[in-house]
Amino acid sequence: MGILIKTNGQALKITPKSGSKFTLEELQGYVGGYIERIELRGRFMLVNEEGKIFNLKPNTRATMLATQESAVWDIIRGDVVVLNYNEVD
Repeated sequence: MGILIKTNGQALKITPKSGSKFTLEELQGYVGGYIERIELRGRFMLVNEEGKIFNLKPNTRATMLATQESAVWDIIRGDVVVLNYNEVD
């Protein structure tokens, strides 16, 4: 089960359609485009790699998480997905 962090601060539990692992297409659907991976402590965050180009809304909650658990010191834009390593192929 992953967590979708929306730009409004909501954190929603998400599960793969297959019941076991998320597909690339599913994950791209959640973030609204091509994905970029940000390593966190023991898990990772997927963001829209073109979030700044498309001027997506800032995601304050995801930015705070990325700042606390990674080397990212930038504003995360758009909805993001946080996953454990065993949730994708």
